[in-house]
Amino acid sequence: MNIKKIILIAIFSLLLCTPVLAKLNLGTGIAGQAAVKAGYEGNTSEITFSQNIGTVINAALSLVGVIFLVLMVYAGYLWMTARGSEEEITKAKGIIIAAMIGLILVVGAYSITTFVVPRILASGVKTP
Repeated sequence: MNIKKIILIAIFSLLLCTPVLAKLNLGTGIAGQAAVKAGYEGNTSEITFSQNIGTVINAALSLVGVIFLVLMVYAGYLWMTARGSEEEITKAKGIIIAAMIGLILVVGAYSITTFVVPRILASGVKTP
């Protein structure tokens, strides 16, 4: 089976099985405050832009995890069915190494962002 087909199957199964909770409520807090000041009812939710971005990032990381799992299973299948063929074993090792490097990069970027962005936001940017 072609690796592109496996990745597409994994993406579609993830999209069908995992509900994405990303709601686009950009600026509802500000709109609610403006509505109250203008004399209208401000019954908006208080979901912030950063919470929406966090939800999207969590969904993307779930997708990355599924792709990593599919690649590892595919590489393991290739290796087990290689029957001593050095070309197939080398291909499987290459897929495993590429999947591990990709996962390390994604997790590293996420952890750096998790530690750096809150400190930047806490350092001095105040919202009215």
